[in-house]
Amino acid sequence: MMFQENKFQGLRFFAACSMMLLLSVVGYGQQRPHYTQYILNNYIINPAVAGIENYTDIKISHRHQWVGILDAPVTTYVTVHGSIGKEDTRTNPTTFVPEGENPRGQAYWESYTSAQPHHGWGFTMINDKTGPLNRFSVYGTYAYHLGIGPRTSLSGGISVGLTNNALNTSKLLFDNPIDPAVASSGYLNKMRPDVNAGLWLYSADFFAGISAQQIMNQGLEFSGNTLTTSTKSYPHLFVTAGYKLYANEDISIIPSAVLRYVNPLPLGVDLNVKAQYRDRVWLGAGYRLKDGLSAMAGVNISNVMNIGYAYDYTTSPLQNFTRGTHEIVVGFMLGNKWGDLCPRNLW
Repeated sequence: MMFQENKFQGLRFFAACSMMLLLSVVGYGQQRPHYTQYILNNYIINPAVAGIENYTDIKISHRHQWVGILDAPVTTYVTVHGSIGKEDTRTNPTTFVPEGENPRGQAYWESYTSAQPHHGWGFTMINDKTGPLNRFSVYGTYAYHLGIGPRTSLSGGISVGLTNNALNTSKLLFDNPIDPAVASSGYLNKMRPDVNAGLWLYSADFFAGISAQQIMNQGLEFSGNTLTTSTKSYPHLFVTAGYKLYANEDISIIPSAVLRYVNPLPLGVDLNVKAQYRDRVWLGAGYRLKDGLSAMAGVNISNVMNIGYAYDYTTSPLQNFTRGTHEIVVGFMLGNKWGDLCPRNLW
């Protein structure tokens, strides 16, 4: 009876998330940062991922885009998320296996079961700087996970927070000469609320999600003693999917994709593939439509720490002015009692 009640409450929560997603589709302007290594931290795109594992997941990332171009985008973020009331049906830690066997081979996934109803929580802090505009955001997240089949689970999540947009007027360029006092008027700040929402479907060998960021379509006006200017924030829609294949018992291959939609811009497409040897090391490659190529590598140092690095090579006309893009992601798994070197539900 308790399971049925939890299931009913979960479905109502998913319905609310779906309505928020539908209301956010129409908008203008690509304003959110890119993440080449999104597969290492899908939570940065979709709040429904919060609480998907049975430990506290921490990710710290720094991305320097288009190195060599003055005032190019620089993005730094910290995310933390964990679960409440999540049960694990395993009986032994994955570190206790016969020597020579892969602890996360195909036999391991045969016993995979869907999630029991549980809650997820999360926190996100992002600083994204491009030219004269600096965007600092903090969010708190709630998610709910529910098994909808023997091996398939569904989660819904909502992030609510605040964003401070700061405009450095000393970096603005004007067509006509103006009073120097205007150009050096300093920083103009605008604080506003923000909401993100998402749904996440996952199993032992696939994941798929839809999420919306900047749902609150708002105007932003910067006003100072010497200058007034305005802009607007627009909703962004993300569709994510991936599938796990096995080359052999020790090597898994995970192709994945992210579609980004901001009306009326062209559809953004990221295609990636990640090859992982056991739980230890992985290599990857990616393609961003009409923008560039990427190479990625990572290592799970222990059952507490992992690190990934990506380099993007620009194929657009910007390639004549930039030395590429660098992105690093460092992860920590706190309370990882099963000794997993690799996440069970996010590979």
